[in-house]
Amino acid sequence: MSDFPHTPPKQSWTYSNDVNAEIRRAAATGIYDIRGGGSKRKLPHFDDLLFLGASISRYPLEGYREKCATDVWLGTRYAKKPIHLDIPVTIAGMSFGALSGPAKEALGRGASAAGTSTTTGDGGMTEEERGHSNTLVYQYLPSRYGMNPDDLRRADAIEVVVGQGAKPGGGGMLLGQKISDRVAKMRNLPKGIDQRSACRHPDWTGPDDLEIKIMEIREITDWEKPIYVKIGGARPYYDTALAVKAGADVVVLDGMQGGTAATQDVFIENVGMPILACIPLAVKALQDLGMHRKVQLIVSGGIRTGADVAKAMALGADAVAIGTAALIALGDNDPQWESAYNKLGTTAGAYDDWHEGKDPAGITTQDPELFNRFDPILGGRRLKNYLKVLTLEAQTIARACGKNHLHNLEPEDLCALTIEGAAMAGVPLAGTNWIPGKNGF
Repeated sequence: MSDFPHTPPKQSWTYSNDVNAEIRRAAATGIYDIRGGGSKRKLPHFDDLLFLGASISRYPLEGYREKCATDVWLGTRYAKKPIHLDIPVTIAGMSFGALSGPAKEALGRGASAAGTSTTTGDGGMTEEERGHSNTLVYQYLPSRYGMNPDDLRRADAIEVVVGQGAKPGGGGMLLGQKISDRVAKMRNLPKGIDQRSACRHPDWTGPDDLEIKIMEIREITDWEKPIYVKIGGARPYYDTALAVKAGADVVVLDGMQGGTAATQDVFIENVGMPILACIPLAVKALQDLGMHRKVQLIVSGGIRTGADVAKAMALGADAVAIGTAALIALGDNDPQWESAYNKLGTTAGAYDDWHEGKDPAGITTQDPELFNRFDPILGGRRLKNYLKVLTLEAQTIARACGKNHLHNLEPEDLCALTIEGAAMAGVPLAGTNWIPGKNGF
């Protein structure tokens, strides 16, 4: 027997337990993994940035005494009826089908109470959401599920979806167990059969066709409605420029931390870019075209706090959109349902099998027994409170930087904690004037 102790067994970083488990799952089933939610890998994000509050060289505003405005106009380029929101935090598109009817109602209630907009998502317009949304954006997707001209006219804005941050270049999925009688009727689909949305619009083959489609929508809506174009965070400079060329009033830019109802896990984790890397490129495209602030920029993908809101706006966004955070505010992944999550083989905070339609919180399901657990009035109140806190936090930061409007925040108010964050955001590394990739190195 050796007198020397054995070296403890060492887990491979390349072949970790998680990687090995996925290899075994793939070998046993022969199918790729599908899930919802966003990227779970650690990525450069807004946490890599800090604000430089005012002191002597900058003059701060007195908290709660001196005004710090938060309103935003969207669609001022061409629309006869641009949208005016009290706060720059909007609700991203999440479909009826992915979400339950009561959840869509709660989103409308909460957004309206906070003075902002909500968005339909794929699958058409529900009366729950239209009836409780003061401002509703109608998504026009490649699938065309549930699309009709009457609903285009009933909306307050139209969002032409070209890409999504969780799956740029990929279409959506809605598994059969969530295609109820009502969902099937709205989407003109067979009940209970898996459906996949197209990855591109069927009636265009390039950016010139986007211009034609935007013009068609303007004619249908008598040029009243702002037209948004939503792009996934893959090539934000060129996609933003082409959206502007096509006639968009608003560009919506979604980074890879953005969630989805269901897609391949390999897509979520390996396609796209962090929103931190996307915003400066999109802003540069708008500036190069002389359209920054004339064409508004909404960014999404991992917005969680008022600090995130303020940082996105300091980098040049006009507003942000939230999706996953809104669902959590409603009550999704809540520990009160821990035992139910355990029965599904998961835990609160990690549940991402939204496509299976078994959500114990009653939010991402079409099962009446489950969605009847969810109170849309209480959910709307929770969402309103959350939106209020995001706004107050962003105002607090803006005042500390001496700004009387959130839109007055600028890159000069920021520094970065990491080289990656500094390079992506285009702001100096903390304590230096060095921006990686600029100044010749």
